[in-house]
Amino acid sequence: MSKIKIYLDNCCFNRPYDDQNQLKIELETKAKLFIQALIVNGKVDLVISYILELENDDNPFEIRKLAIQDFFKYAKEDISESSHLLKIAEEIKETGVKTKDALHIASAIAANCDYFISTDSRLLKLNDTRIKIINPVDFVMKKEGI
Repeated sequence: MSKIKIYLDNCCFNRPYDDQNQLKIELETKAKLFIQALIVNGKVDLVISYILELENDDNPFEIRKLAIQDFFKYAKEDISESSHLLKIAEEIKETGVKTKDALHIASAIAANCDYFISTDSRLLKLNDTRIKIINPVDFVMKKEGI
């Protein structure tokens, strides 16, 4: 049986750095950190992409950028730009999704990920039959059978 493959988008990686005074943000942060532990312990496989690395490189907060970049070492796959990926991204953009977000989702689809995990409420509304788009809290609940 193969492991679950997941893709965490940039906003998910940055969630622990957001203001934790809102319960929703605190819960998403705890769930994201739990997911990171699953990755480190080999329970799920992380996929990253060139667009995730580019976006992280643009992070103005050096410590955050380096911490996220360091976590990329746990990725089992690093998806590069390709004509296939760009075609998928164009299809996703037709639904109103912004370019970078479409490239993230397309990367996850191109890698045959089981889940695209995000804290972006706009992306969580997207319905794409090729991948399950879910927030970190719902992913943890599903994974833990809650």
